[in-house]
Amino acid sequence: MLLECRVENFAIIEKLNISFEQGLTVLTGETGAGKSIIIDAISLLAGGRGSAEYVRHGAKKAEIEALFEINDSHPVIAVLEEIGIDSPDQMIVIRRQISENGKSVCRINGKLVTLSNLKEVGQRLVDIHGQHEHQELMHPEKHIGLLDRFGGEQLEELKTQYQECYIETQNTYKQIQKFSKNEQQIAQRIDLLKYQIKEITDADLKENEEDILLEERKQLVNFEKLYQSLQISYESLYGENKGLDFLRQAVNHLEAIQDLDANIKSISNAVSNSFYILEENAFALREHLEQMEYQPERLNMIETRLNEISLLKKKYGQTVKDILEYLNGIQKEYQDLANHDQTIDELENKLVKQLAILKDKGTKLSSKRQKIARDLSKAINRELKDLHMAKAQFDVRIKTPELLDHFKSYQFQGIDEVEFLISTNPGEPLKPLAKIASGGEMSRIMLAIKSNFKSFIGLTSIIFDEVDTGVSGRVAQAMAEKIYQLSNASQVFCITHLPQVAAMADQHLYISKKVANNRTATKVQSLNDTDKIAEIGRMISGVEMTDLTKKHAEELLKLAQEIKS
Repeated sequence: MLLECRVENFAIIEKLNISFEQGLTVLTGETGAGKSIIIDAISLLAGGRGSAEYVRHGAKKAEIEALFEINDSHPVIAVLEEIGIDSPDQMIVIRRQISENGKSVCRINGKLVTLSNLKEVGQRLVDIHGQHEHQELMHPEKHIGLLDRFGGEQLEELKTQYQECYIETQNTYKQIQKFSKNEQQIAQRIDLLKYQIKEITDADLKENEEDILLEERKQLVNFEKLYQSLQISYESLYGENKGLDFLRQAVNHLEAIQDLDANIKSISNAVSNSFYILEENAFALREHLEQMEYQPERLNMIETRLNEISLLKKKYGQTVKDILEYLNGIQKEYQDLANHDQTIDELENKLVKQLAILKDKGTKLSSKRQKIARDLSKAINRELKDLHMAKAQFDVRIKTPELLDHFKSYQFQGIDEVEFLISTNPGEPLKPLAKIASGGEMSRIMLAIKSNFKSFIGLTSIIFDEVDTGVSGRVAQAMAEKIYQLSNASQVFCITHLPQVAAMADQHLYISKKVANNRTATKVQSLNDTDKIAEIGRMISGVEMTDLTKKHAEELLKLAQEIKS
C-alpha cells in the first residue's frame, strides 16, 4: 500500500505531507481545489510524463516522494532485482524531481533510474483510472487491449509468442516487397551499388589511416618550428661549454670527493646517472635531426588523400569505420539484387513456412481470446446487475479473417478484431458500445471491467479519478459499494463528488485551497466523524448545511457502516 506521500512546489501545492491508510480513501473538495493535482503527482511517481509546467511559479524545482509497503511475493520485486535495486523490509521509496527547465530526476530507494525503469516499477504499484479511460470504450480498436488484460498470464504468453513470430514474418515479407520492385528500379539500384562499391573499394581505406595521416600532416606543416626547437635543444645540451659539458665537470668533481663524505656519494651517483641519461637523449635528438627532411610532395599527397577520405565520409558515413560497414552492407545487397530471382524464391519459401507457424500461433491465441471473451462477458453482466443495469446484456464480438494465407491478414495484436457490444433495453439487439451507451452507463461499464481486472493485476494501490461521473441515486450507491469491495483486496483512492461514495470511506481527505500573500496553495485535511457529516452534507445540499441534510448525511454514514460490517 501507499503509506505516505510528500509533495513540494507542484502546481498550486506549496508543501504537503499526506499519510494514507489501508482500505478506501476518498478525496473530496470544491472543483479546482487540487484533488486531481494530487493524483497527477502520484502518476508522475508511476512514470508519467513530466513537464516544467508542473513546477510551482517562482520555485526552482518540484519534488514528489512516496513510501510504498509491499509483501514479499509482490510482482514488482522481480522488476527491482532486474534493475539492481534492493527493497529492504519490503519498503520502496520513489522520489522524483522536475526542474524549472523540465528536466526530470528519478530515484528508487536512493538509486538513480531512468524514466522507463520508473514506469516499469510504478505501473506495478499504482493503477490510475480517470475519466479519459472512458475514451478507450469509445474506440473499438482499444477493446482488444482491454480484453487481453483480462486474459492474465496464459494469454499474455501466447500473445508474446505470436508477436515474436509476427515480427520475424514481417521482416521476411518486407524483404520480398523490396526485391519484387520492377526490373527498371532493380537495374538502377544495381548500377548505383556497383558505382558505390567501386568508389569505396578503389579508395582502399584502412580503419586508422586518417588518424595516422593527420598526425603526419601536423608534423610536416610544423616542420620548421620542430626542426629549430630540436636543433636549439641539442645544441644547448651538447658541445663545448654547453649543458652536458658543465654537468660532466660536476660529475668529475663529485666523484673525486665522494669517498671523503658518505652523504656526498648518493648525490654523486644521482648526478652521474642524470648525466648519462641526458647524454643518451642528446644522441637521440641528433639522430632525429639527421633523419628529418622537409617533403613538400609528401604533404601534398597527404592533403589529397585526406580530401578523398573527407569526400567519402560526406557520402557514406561519419568515420572510415562507418564507410567500411556501409560497404559490407551494400556488397550484400548487390549480391542479393544480382541474384534477386533466386533470392525471392528463397524468401517466398521461407515466408510460407513462417506463415504456417504464425497461423498456428494466431489460431491458438484467438481460441484463448474466445474463451476469455465468454468469461469476461459473464463477469461484466454479473457486475452490471449489481450496478442496476440488470436488463443490460454485454458481449464481446471477435471477428477473424476467413483466409489466413497472406501476411496482410495478420496484425501485430493477432488475427482478431475485438469490439464490445451492449443492449441496454430488453428486446433490443446488441450494438457497438460506443454508439449507444450514455455517460453514466459508460462509468458503470468501466467500473465493471476494472472490478474484474483487479483479480488479475495484483496492484498495491488503485486510483479512481471521478469515474462516477454521470450517475446518482441508487446507481451511485451501487457504485460506492462496488468501489468499496475493491478496497478489501487492495488500497483504493477515489476522487468523487458523490456523497454515497464518500460515506463508504475508511479515510476521508478534504482538499481545499487558501490564499496567503497573494499566492494560492492547496491544503489537505483528514476528516473526523463530525467533519465527515459536515462534508457529506455539503456534497448533498451544495453549500448550506440544514438539519435535514445533516440527518441525511448521518443516515448515509450509518448505512455505509452497516454495509461494510
